[in-house]
Amino acid sequence: MAAAGALPAEWIKNWEKSGKSEFLQLCRTLSENKSHENVTFRDIQQALYELANHVVKGNLKHDQASNVLSDVIEFRDDMSSILADVFCILDIETSCLEEKSKRDHFTQLVLACLYLVSDTVLKERLDPETLESLGLIKQSQQFNQKSVKIKTKLFYKQQKFNLLREENEGYAKLIAELGQDLSGNITSDLILENIKSLIGCFNLDPNRVLDIILEVYECRPEYDEFFVPLIESYMYMCEPQTLCHILGFKFKFYQEPNGETPSSLYRVAAVLLQHNLIDLEDLYVHLLPVDNAILEEHKREIVEAKQIVRKLTMVVLSSEKTEEKEKEKDKEEEKTEKPPDNQKLGLLEALLKVGDWQHAQSIMDQMPPFYATSHKPIAIALCQLVHVTIEPLYRRVGVPKGAKGSPISNLQNKRAPKQAESFEDLRKEVFNMLCYLGPHLSHDPILFAKVVRLGKAFMKEVGTSKKLNSEDRMVKFQSDGNKQEDKDKMEILFSCLLNITDQVLLPSLTLMDCNACMSEELWGMFKTFPYQYRYRLYGQWKNETYNSHPLLVKVKAQTIDRAKYIMKRLTKENVKPSGRQIGKLSHSNPTILFDYILSQIQKYDNLITPVVDSLKYLTSLNYDVLAYCIIEALANPEKERMKHDDTTISSWLQSLASFCGAVFRKYPIELAGLLQYVANQLKAGKSFDLLILKEVVQKMAGIEITEEMTMEQLEAMTGGEQLKAEGGYFGQIRNTKKSSQRLKDALLDHDLALPLCLLMAQQRNGVIFQEGGEKHLKLVGKLYDQCHDTLVQFGGFLASNLSTEDYIKRVPSIDVLCNEFHTPHDAAFFLSRPMYAHHISSKYDELKKAEKGNKQQHKVHKYITSCELVMAPVHDAVISLHLPKVWDDISPQFYATFWSLTMYDLAVPHNSYDREVNKLKVQMKAIDDNQEMPPNKKKKEKERCTALQDKLLEEEKKQLEHVQRVLQRLKLEKDNWLLAKSTKNETITKFLQLCIFPRCIFSAIDAVYCAHFVELVHQQKTPNFSTLLCYDRVFSDIIYTVASCTENEASRYGRFLCCMLETVTRWHSDRNIYEKECGNYPGFLTILRATGFDGGNKADQLDYENFRHVVHKWHYKLTKASVHCLETGEYTHIRNILIVLTKILPWYPKVLNLGQALERRVHKICQEEKEKRPDLYALAMGYSGQLKSRKPYMVPENEFHHKDPPARNAVAATVQNGPGGAGLPASLTINAAKLEESTAEETDKLKEKTQGAVKVINKAANATPKVTTSNGNSASNSKIIKEKDDKEKSGKEKDKEKKEKTPAAIPEAKALGKDGKDKPKEERANKDDKSRETKEKTPKSDKEKEKAKKEEKTPKDEKSKTVVTNAESKFAAEKEREKEPSRERDVAKDMKSKENIKGGEKLSVAGSLKSPVPRSETSESEREQKRRKVDTHSSPSHSSTVKDSLSELKDSSAKHYINHTTPALSKSKEREVDKKDLDKSRERSREREKKDEKDRKDRKRDHSNSDREVPQDSTKRRKEENGTTGSSKHSKSESPSDSPRSNEKEKEKNKSKSSGKEKGDSIKTEKMEKSSSGSKKESRHDKEKTEKKEKRDSAGGKEEKKHHKSSDKHR
Repeated sequence: MAAAGALPAEWIKNWEKSGKSEFLQLCRTLSENKSHENVTFRDIQQALYELANHVVKGNLKHDQASNVLSDVIEFRDDMSSILADVFCILDIETSCLEEKSKRDHFTQLVLACLYLVSDTVLKERLDPETLESLGLIKQSQQFNQKSVKIKTKLFYKQQKFNLLREENEGYAKLIAELGQDLSGNITSDLILENIKSLIGCFNLDPNRVLDIILEVYECRPEYDEFFVPLIESYMYMCEPQTLCHILGFKFKFYQEPNGETPSSLYRVAAVLLQHNLIDLEDLYVHLLPVDNAILEEHKREIVEAKQIVRKLTMVVLSSEKTEEKEKEKDKEEEKTEKPPDNQKLGLLEALLKVGDWQHAQSIMDQMPPFYATSHKPIAIALCQLVHVTIEPLYRRVGVPKGAKGSPISNLQNKRAPKQAESFEDLRKEVFNMLCYLGPHLSHDPILFAKVVRLGKAFMKEVGTSKKLNSEDRMVKFQSDGNKQEDKDKMEILFSCLLNITDQVLLPSLTLMDCNACMSEELWGMFKTFPYQYRYRLYGQWKNETYNSHPLLVKVKAQTIDRAKYIMKRLTKENVKPSGRQIGKLSHSNPTILFDYILSQIQKYDNLITPVVDSLKYLTSLNYDVLAYCIIEALANPEKERMKHDDTTISSWLQSLASFCGAVFRKYPIELAGLLQYVANQLKAGKSFDLLILKEVVQKMAGIEITEEMTMEQLEAMTGGEQLKAEGGYFGQIRNTKKSSQRLKDALLDHDLALPLCLLMAQQRNGVIFQEGGEKHLKLVGKLYDQCHDTLVQFGGFLASNLSTEDYIKRVPSIDVLCNEFHTPHDAAFFLSRPMYAHHISSKYDELKKAEKGNKQQHKVHKYITSCELVMAPVHDAVISLHLPKVWDDISPQFYATFWSLTMYDLAVPHNSYDREVNKLKVQMKAIDDNQEMPPNKKKKEKERCTALQDKLLEEEKKQLEHVQRVLQRLKLEKDNWLLAKSTKNETITKFLQLCIFPRCIFSAIDAVYCAHFVELVHQQKTPNFSTLLCYDRVFSDIIYTVASCTENEASRYGRFLCCMLETVTRWHSDRNIYEKECGNYPGFLTILRATGFDGGNKADQLDYENFRHVVHKWHYKLTKASVHCLETGEYTHIRNILIVLTKILPWYPKVLNLGQALERRVHKICQEEKEKRPDLYALAMGYSGQLKSRKPYMVPENEFHHKDPPARNAVAATVQNGPGGAGLPASLTINAAKLEESTAEETDKLKEKTQGAVKVINKAANATPKVTTSNGNSASNSKIIKEKDDKEKSGKEKDKEKKEKTPAAIPEAKALGKDGKDKPKEERANKDDKSRETKEKTPKSDKEKEKAKKEEKTPKDEKSKTVVTNAESKFAAEKEREKEPSRERDVAKDMKSKENIKGGEKLSVAGSLKSPVPRSETSESEREQKRRKVDTHSSPSHSSTVKDSLSELKDSSAKHYINHTTPALSKSKEREVDKKDLDKSRERSREREKKDEKDRKDRKRDHSNSDREVPQDSTKRRKEENGTTGSSKHSKSESPSDSPRSNEKEKEKNKSKSSGKEKGDSIKTEKMEKSSSGSKKESRHDKEKTEKKEKRDSAGGKEEKKHHKSSDKHR
């Protein structure tokens, strides 16, 4: 006890003085403190308790206490009750104490205070014994008994009432009371009083009365205001549970098997629940069925739905079908026995109808989701409640303009949910109701429309106050006035709206029966969402929603079933009816339908067209869903994007892409999602899906990218936009205006234009280095082409569709593109080019407006000024793209000019314009002639054609002016283009490397542009530009370029070569054209420098005849490269060279023997590849056919580059020297006429010898093959031609010539050979060094060689003219020969010595075609060899034939001259030599057979020994045996020309009559048949074996040769 707390001991001690007053003061203070009522109450109790406790203990007298208490009692009304409580506590405490005194003190205190507390209160609270001792009761025992009796009477005794049958009158009066007309001023209170008196009067049972009140209320539901207060006030007289029990009994009554609970009872229960007269928990237990039963039923429904689905997807045979149907009938009959009502749902419906949402919600929460609303009456009741709730808000913001709508009256009860006045109310009240409705909103389309319209209105409101940023999926507000709270509210509202759409609107649409209007209504709201949200909703709808509810599961199965039915019957013929069915089905279930349709399209691509046509009955929402479904199908991770062979893109992807293009073009579908998908795939380094972009751009913008363009189309593509549209494309490009506008808008709105370009440009290399990985080379090429083509196509679309401002705003400057975005240079310029053109034209227009000067000069001046203004920054920008060294050779201005111009700037395609104009004229004539066409249509058509014609002519005029301005500008610029700080050769290298090659494979038009540009630079007489070198470099080594192209690049490269060849062929065809276009142009300048003759430098032009030699050399080089590629066996090499050859067919091959060589190789490919690689076989067959058709246009070699018949011999010589690389030293051509006469004739004679039997002689053999080693096939070509010529001569004449010439060569040749043998040793080392250098310099050395050849050819022409008939020529020549040889030898020696000194240095061509330092044949051949080495990857002939080449070349040149002077040797010598050779060859063939086996092993073992030499003889022998040009290295490339040579030789030999020769010939023929036919038939590898054997004979170099062969093979 904390007594001391409130009453200090001092107060008790000094009670009379101060204690009493202190205590009173405390009580007063506590009583007045009203703020904390219960605290005060406790404190007063405590104070009084402590006071009484002091009395009990004896510290205070009871009268003192009673005095003070009589004062305190007045402070509070309930003070006496508080005092009684205190006495009660003390009574209990003191009765337990043993000390009697304390009990006495207590009793005295109570007695003293009796006047303060009433007896009744004390009797209530004190113990009966205490009461007895106080004298308040007589006997405690009696008192106890009495209280028990009263309690029993109160709680346990039942009063006896009269029931209905007993007291009819009372109940009749009761019903009369309740059933009277209540419309007057009768109140429930009045009636209640009457009821009370009836109960009293007739002693009625109150429960029964309540029951009757409820019955009457059921019958008079309209009197809520009367009955509810009546029941409420009546309930004050009853137990709280009574009403609930009575209702429960009523519901129980109807729970019989066929009982049906009346709706009136549900309504009464609902109203009572709404007014809280009963508790739902109390009533709920009385209702059936129990919750578990409901759950079971729900599960059963789901199982049934799944079974239905399974049945629909199963294939059922007809016999089974009938059984199934019977079973189903039985089941349905069983179902007819109706279970008792679901009273919970009945009550729920009633609650919804009276608007009691809280109770309704709690009932629905007890059930499985959507179980309640799946019952139509409940769904409709809930919809009605929602209608009422949203009415005011809908009237304010949702009603469309002009619509009246029928207003909905409010519920006539105050407890219904509050009506929504704002969107916030909507969220709080309505969204929750809708969530309970779920898919069953479908029962009320009107409400569906209202909800959607409210959503639309909300989005509109959001739109004015904020902007949806799709990136971070946040709602961003523009207006600053909005507080954070508003933002949050908006965000929450928006997410709620999305939820409602996902859970309610879309599922409800699914269950609506093809309601197109609802679909459109919903789209009105959807189109305000960013596509990311929409697609997320569609994804949920398609993949989640359909599994959430048994009804939806069934609908899904039925939709798929119906879709199958339609798709099976869809054809081109019934597009319309099928389209209508598809439309009908798609209104409610688009996701499922499209998913199935797309799966069919992926399997059968012939469905694409009918499906696209049949989609015209779709709603806007469905088109959007279709876009989503397409993206989902594309992104399907389970599908492989490659076919099983891993070399082609899967057909499903190709079909989808094609469908995409068609459907997006035809229908107004939003593209943003698809474009973003492609961009995302590119970001992830996947380029397969570019196929889609390619198709979409092609179909929507009408921009095709095809490698199959004809030259006419290409020409049209170089004109203006109108010409492009009319003549440039395969398809009819009509009506793409709208679709291309849509595509443009989608790209700009979502900022995808530039990112897509950059991603594609970067991905081109990604395809090879990242994506390529383990993929097949063919597929990598395809992907690269697809990526590149799409970039070109897409860039073209942007250039032609974006406005100047849009373009310039989006495309950064060239240095940023290349250095920051790492865009390849070709692509970067491709993107920037339209920008420069736009810029220049707008600047030009500005300047024109500023000054009105109309003169052409003024205009040109302004144009040039505007070009300078625009291009100056570009010139500065490009400097950063390459190393500073580059700009030593070409200027940034030249580089930028090359990359910024297009074909439109260089030439006007007059032919194309004329062609299209003529077409239109023909059309107009046809319109005139057409009798059936109505006149007004005729007029329209004619007007259209005329307008088009005028447009084309106007465009042509405009382009012509433009081209003239551009050419003026180039004329002014050209002097600063090529700086040539190093050499012309370097300049050409840079030009080809940085400009021509990258651009000529960029697109077909660029290929044509490059060829034109080269010609233009030539025509402009650009300083430091060697046209000859440029063409030479382009035609000389095409192997590497061809091998490294993809399929489409090869096609473009072929176009480029074709255009280059066209120019060359034009110059070649006519001397006048050549003189006019090249005669005195700096591009055809050749500089000859020689020592000892002229003394000075003499500048010279390449004359026409020499130019023709050079062209022949180029043709020969192309043949060699082609044959090489065809023989590699490599897929890429063969495919690409066939593509290139097909493209250059109009201009190559022109020479018969080259054509034949090609034809044989291609024929071989056809045979080899027929089974192995069908695509190569198809290409080869195609080319072969076209080649045959070109045969009539081919000419013999002598017609190709020498028109005068006497000069046949000279031609041969040229062939030998020309094509193969300079056989004769450059410096020997100074004494042109004389020298060349002799040389030419000698070479001819040599060749004739080789054709005859004399070929065997060692030194002579030395010469011929050697020339060939350096020259490739040249010898063979020349032989063929010679043979043709020879046939024209009489056989005898030939014999004489041969006899005279042949032997003559031998002695001298030997001498010279010996002479020359020392030098090669010294030079070997140099050559090795040089060979390394040449690898880097290959292109240069080629050019030098070719230059040299050209020059040699020049004098040959003159020579050819001087040669008279055969008889005369001998005499004339003999005199010359006597003079020549000595001089010739000096020159040769001279050169050799110089060559040795120069040995280690690099041989560079200082800007001219001729080397300034005299070069011996040796140096030429070395270079040639080095180049071959590089050409063929391994250098078999390098080391082995160095020595030979030196000596043999010397020999050959010597022989040329000696031939004419020496007297003829006897035939017998010839024969001897022949026989010896024959014997040797026979021995060799035997050895060959023995050693075959050994060689194979050796070859493997000795792969690495590459630097040993082979003595001359073996080399020569090898050459002879093979009957071709002995170098193993060239065995491949020579085969084409071998066989014709050998055959023709055989013919010749048969002709020749001398008996000795006959013997020799026959032997020779055998040998040649073995070897040269071998070269055709035998595998390369056999040839190699034979060569090995010979090598083995020759002491030193066996292993080395093995190495050549093996390396050959590897090649």
